[in-house]
Amino acid sequence: MPRTKKSTPSYLLHPTSGRGRAVWTDAASVRQFRLLPGPFNSPESLAAFATLQLELMAAPHHPALTAARVVSVNELLLAYAAHAERHYRLPDGSPTSEVWEVRIVSRAVRALYGERPVTELGPLAIKAARQRWIDEERSRTECNRRVGLIKRILKWGVSEELVPPAVFEAARTVAGLQRGRSAAREKDPVGPVDDAVVDATVPFLNRHVCGLVQFQRLTGCRPGEARNLRWCDIDTTGAVWVYRPAHHKNSWRGTRRDVAIGPRAQALLLVYPTPHPTDYLFSPRRAVAEQLAERAARRATPRWPSHLRRNAQKRAAAPGRPPAEKYSRGSYEQAVDRACDRAFPPPPPLAHPGDESAAAWRARLTAEQRDALLAWQKSHRWSPNQLRHTFATAVRKRFGTEAARVTLGHSSLDVTQVYAERDDTLAERVVAELG
Repeated sequence: MPRTKKSTPSYLLHPTSGRGRAVWTDAASVRQFRLLPGPFNSPESLAAFATLQLELMAAPHHPALTAARVVSVNELLLAYAAHAERHYRLPDGSPTSEVWEVRIVSRAVRALYGERPVTELGPLAIKAARQRWIDEERSRTECNRRVGLIKRILKWGVSEELVPPAVFEAARTVAGLQRGRSAAREKDPVGPVDDAVVDATVPFLNRHVCGLVQFQRLTGCRPGEARNLRWCDIDTTGAVWVYRPAHHKNSWRGTRRDVAIGPRAQALLLVYPTPHPTDYLFSPRRAVAEQLAERAARRATPRWPSHLRRNAQKRAAAPGRPPAEKYSRGSYEQAVDRACDRAFPPPPPLAHPGDESAAAWRARLTAEQRDALLAWQKSHRWSPNQLRHTFATAVRKRFGTEAARVTLGHSSLDVTQVYAERDDTLAERVVAELG
């Protein structure tokens, strides 16, 4: 049986010298030890051991605590991954999306320069990693964001004394890619979605996803704020209810987010009661339970005891993953994508026939047909975040930019300009009267 690896140091006797020694396993799974000053169990030795414990708790990857050598890129990425797991957490303890971004960037950098010393992670290495993402047809903004994450990792490494400051200073000279001046793919800006398109998609959504969509359309909140909606976070004392999310995009800045809920949105929420105020209004678990109950009510044949026993044995032998309590970003977008595919099916032979499995259908398509299918889906799909842009555009057109800024929860009008489309009809009216 392999020996258990302990990251906390143990205080042991060194028989040869009679001194105390600290033994531990570092984050790279390397066995480390250090001889301590003074005799074993002396105040001097115990004080040095206590100091070492504090240093390991503060910086477990510090090279001076293990060996006087240059840290490799793999060790730096491993140390930062552990830091990201601890740092990027929501109030409920779940990881944020930044943890997955760290993993994606670390995987690419590790494949190129993992075994090399961190001193070689200079501007040329960063540009090589960026070129790899350009070749993978990542967007320009995504490439810039990933390069910025590499710089952040190096900056953190300097603060932990894992990276020489000169390496980070050199990395800062790598400028971001500019629009129209690089080979990186330009990403289409997110714009509003037409109400008729959303109305055509809604019949193909289940009741809870439909509630998510309608709540966003009526309040202009972010998709994450709609997914986290709970009755305990809604102030229902006034004529206009106020939803204060427990966590939102800018909560780490200490700002408060208020989402105003009008009469139409209030009537929508009243049809989504929950057993407990802390339960999520729009829940995949309750959606599946309602679907199963509806299917059982339509059942024509009786449930025989033998069938119930067999189904119970199947569930015990191969238990499936239970539905989540709330919708994630991916499950929400996937539900909308599937509804769009059903509302706007592609023309034959790209369409999925009903008498063919999905695997056989995709295997039948040629490379050109797959590309055509992706182009069709891209032009006939919309994302939940576009609902926020649609709401912002309508508010700006009717009430002005300041009203759009307040309802969207922005601190700057410049951010609101990105969400709300410009009202060109106003310029037409002005020119018609004065021009």
